[in-house]
Amino acid sequence: MRVAFEKATLFTHELNGVGTVSELETFLARASSELGFAYFAVLHHVDLQSASSAIRIHNYPAALEQFHDEQHLACSDPVHRACQLTSVGFAWSELPEILQLTPRDLRILKAARAAGIGDGFTVPAHVPGEFSGSCSFATASGVPLPDENLALTQLVGAFAFQAARRLTLTAQGTALKPAHVSGRERECLIWIARGKSDAEIAKILGISDHTVHQYVKQVRANYDVVSRSQLVARALFAGTISYLDIVGH
Repeated sequence: MRVAFEKATLFTHELNGVGTVSELETFLARASSELGFAYFAVLHHVDLQSASSAIRIHNYPAALEQFHDEQHLACSDPVHRACQLTSVGFAWSELPEILQLTPRDLRILKAARAAGIGDGFTVPAHVPGEFSGSCSFATASGVPLPDENLALTQLVGAFAFQAARRLTLTAQGTALKPAHVSGRERECLIWIARGKSDAEIAKILGISDHTVHQYVKQVRANYDVVSRSQLVARALFAGTISYLDIVGH
């Protein structure tokens, strides 16, 4: 247990210190090998043709990368879809328990095996206001999953995605910055999400209709949206409000 803790501490310290994408790739190649994997992939689940600043760092075979791009699998890959249904790492062998695999999904997984990819373990990455992503590690064909290292792999995957995000997004100035929302504006947002009009919100909060209108106008400007439905969607996506805020306690 002590050895595992020391290795985890070392890995996270190294990841926090990487300064370039090349250094991150070198670290991931070494860490993957130490953990019992042959391949790694840190990426956003988005078509790079429509989001050039998205993360994609991997050492998968070139043929598999080409297949992935030609089939436009950034969002439809079964592993990526499974990431939307869990917040913890999962083995690819667990996919049938997480989502219903389609014939196309099975063909995608077969293509990965044909490219020499064995079983894998994926750590989902969900950052409010940004594309969903993940960090995956995979064995070579025929090599079993290193079950004894999966807890450490979960930790490395989370920190690796954060390092990739820092290097490829923040450094380019493309990371989405959360909109500034005051406490009163957030209250208005919650009541908007609950379907209330400005007049109804004014009565609930004990302020004037004009004041509510100004709060709503300001927060729409902060999120750069025009409709109330867009405003609620953006606020939920950014984590400004939650579903629990909407349904009440």
